[in-house]
Amino acid sequence: MLLSLLFPHVSWPVRCLIRDLRHCTRGLYGQKRAGCSRRGLQTTWTACSSDVTPVFTRALAFGDKIAIVDQNGEHTYRDLFSQSLRLSQEICRVLKCSGRDLKEERISFLCPNDSSYVVAQWASWMSGGIAVPLYKKHPVQELEYVIQDSQSALVIAAEEYVQKMAPSAERLGVPVLPLLKSHSNGSASHTALEEVLLTTNSSWKGRGAMIIYTSGTTGRPKGVLSTHENIQAVTTGLIDKWEWKKEDVILHVLPLHHVHGVINKLLCPLWVGATCIMLPEFSAQMVWKKLLSSQAHRISVFMAVPTIYAKLIEYYDKHFSQPQVQDFVRAFCKDNIRLMVSGSAALPVPVMEKWKNITGHMLLERYGMTEIGMALSNPLHGLRVPGDTAAYKDGVYWIKGRTSVDIIKNGGFKISALEVERHLLAHPHIADVAVIGPPDIVWGQRVSAVVQLRKGEMLSLKDLKDWARETMAPYSIPTELIVVEEIPRNQMGKVNKKDLLRRFYPT
Repeated sequence: MLLSLLFPHVSWPVRCLIRDLRHCTRGLYGQKRAGCSRRGLQTTWTACSSDVTPVFTRALAFGDKIAIVDQNGEHTYRDLFSQSLRLSQEICRVLKCSGRDLKEERISFLCPNDSSYVVAQWASWMSGGIAVPLYKKHPVQELEYVIQDSQSALVIAAEEYVQKMAPSAERLGVPVLPLLKSHSNGSASHTALEEVLLTTNSSWKGRGAMIIYTSGTTGRPKGVLSTHENIQAVTTGLIDKWEWKKEDVILHVLPLHHVHGVINKLLCPLWVGATCIMLPEFSAQMVWKKLLSSQAHRISVFMAVPTIYAKLIEYYDKHFSQPQVQDFVRAFCKDNIRLMVSGSAALPVPVMEKWKNITGHMLLERYGMTEIGMALSNPLHGLRVPGDTAAYKDGVYWIKGRTSVDIIKNGGFKISALEVERHLLAHPHIADVAVIGPPDIVWGQRVSAVVQLRKGEMLSLKDLKDWARETMAPYSIPTELIVVEEIPRNQMGKVNKKDLLRRFYPT
């Protein structure tokens, strides 16, 4: 009632979103309410079931069906369960947990984009712990920050990352547990599942499940705690709205430390018994090869950020120029792929239109936040409204992402200009700096540094990049450097970044 009085012009689904956002606190948020959907814009939530269970509890029902296909081969649901169970036993041995329940101790893990990520995640949950995924491209300082801030009791590292993580873990006084590549004999049984459920008292409701760190757009990244109940609500909501089924095959090319990559692209298919093909890195050539493959595990679902679609279009224009090839691409994608989704940043309308011409697919956009997961979605069937905003009903109310000049959206990442400035001011040659985000057709926005140097000093973009790699995430390092004699500030000492954008990037 109060929301109706405060927001009389706001539609019911939007009031649903505002109401549930009220339950968000700094990282810890409450149960999502029953979803309310109408024709057009939809909320992605469904009513939470009283039966809250992690995704691994469903694995044995799918048995020998292929769950993951990666650079190491094929992995069945039974394989993943067995490997996770063994790792869970190792976790409890290292941490000496009684009753095989860590009681929500945090477990950080660093894995490549393959089945080892799933094993580490499931094993953390089987042990009664909270999973904290790390990002392989983050510098050591950022990884240490997450481990320390989350108060992790253990770091799990895949073989290739053990040497990278060992010194950091030693400095922080946290043990490292290597995750060796292995293929299960598929010996897990329902008895093993019952044992896991019993050790956690079969009560997952209210238990912490995962901590994912924000992009740090308003300061240092903050850990957002999701309970098993939260994750199940978002996952089942997406499954319902996007009509996931066990016959689906999704191609996974995104990082696994954000909601987009973890829930939308991994937990959804695993929940329904579908197959996830995981590439170690994004490659336009490899993605097109997989999308157009008529062999086993034919792709039916694809999700990406706008930058990836722009890169795929670039590759298409360069390599698929013959009319008969273009006709084949369009026909194959229309006939075999049922759903293509874009998210994490605004989708430029030219990219959307070009992609529709190439594949016959109008990309489905959705809106979410680390704090709440996926909240709004264009419909699977019916009219889809373009842009990073979603329109609903009578002409219309708009749900928008943040538009501050201090938030730069680059390739699906939200970058804090203030945080980049903090890092750059540590450079011995820089006296003052303002970071701005000029528009870019491929990346959404670029990271551009307007810099005032100390007297007598010189600095090239290459030198700045080389220096920044030690302390900054790759996507936050400036790709443009503008050196000025002085950065203009007003009487309050503030920089008008809109003026800087107009000055150096006139439209």
